[in-house]
Amino acid sequence: MPKTTTVPAAVFTEATLRKAQELTTDSYLPVWIGPSGEESTGEAVARHLEATVALLDKDGWIRAHKYDRDGAIGATLADDDSMTVKEMVRALLRFVREESDDTPDPQRPLYTALRQVAEDGEHGDTDTAFVAGCILDRLIQAHTGSASARATAWSERQHRTHADITALLCAGARFAFIYGPGQESAAA
Repeated sequence: MPKTTTVPAAVFTEATLRKAQELTTDSYLPVWIGPSGEESTGEAVARHLEATVALLDKDGWIRAHKYDRDGAIGATLADDDSMTVKEMVRALLRFVREESDDTPDPQRPLYTALRQVAEDGEHGDTDTAFVAGCILDRLIQAHTGSASARATAWSERQHRTHADITALLCAGARFAFIYGPGQESAAA
């Protein structure tokens, strides 16, 4: 039987933030410019990341979506030759009703939470979601030492915890406040 150990939450030090800033400065594409072609301020990106923390704290975080329901009736419908048409229609309607439930599980993975904050529009938009993702990627690259590392993939590792995701988002908000456009005096 494998030994169970508790892994502490990821720690993003000031040295990691400085390394992420170096990666951002050396980046081929401008990190602070979103898909609209406009620059986002560090404060706007930090606000987006903080709202993402609040959303995940409220609704919960999951490592990855599970698109397949266990025991879903749709999977067995086609294989049951003994069902009457009436039973099949009832089972199908029950399945559709369950799938279209208006109260889906509110838990979200990292990428979906960033997008949800953008869609809600109060604390961010498409640009701040995009830039936040780029910033989180740079932090993970600095944290792991891998130039190809991405925050979404990092967040989906089996051993990742809600505390790890919160630590990453908080580090991203700190990074945005310190190094983001409009914050030059804070970085000095």
